[in-house]
Amino acid sequence: MLTVAPDIDVLARFGRALADPIRCRILLALRKAPAYPADLADELDVSRTRLSNHLACLRDCGLVVTAPDGRRTRYELADPRLGHALEDLLAAVVAVESDKQCPGAETEDCC
Repeated sequence: MLTVAPDIDVLARFGRALADPIRCRILLALRKAPAYPADLADELDVSRTRLSNHLACLRDCGLVVTAPDGRRTRYELADPRLGHALEDLLAAVVAVESDKQCPGAETEDCC
């Protein structure tokens, strides 16, 4: 059964998903159009196994959903507003020092 996550939980899930560059690339690709895992793996130049793990994380975070399409499974953003949120984040100006990195950026934490 699907439920609606509380506001803070939504932000935390979105933040954890965006913490990994591959998951960011997946979300940006799905922002344009739904896609099949094999096509995403080719487009993003990652192994299908690695992509599958990241798609599972994004699904567990509630950011993507699956849609059966014959014998294949298509992935898409769970809500079209996530695409708009990504657009807004890409347009935002972030003040960073060139020699600094976010704490914990080296870890591969998942949702």
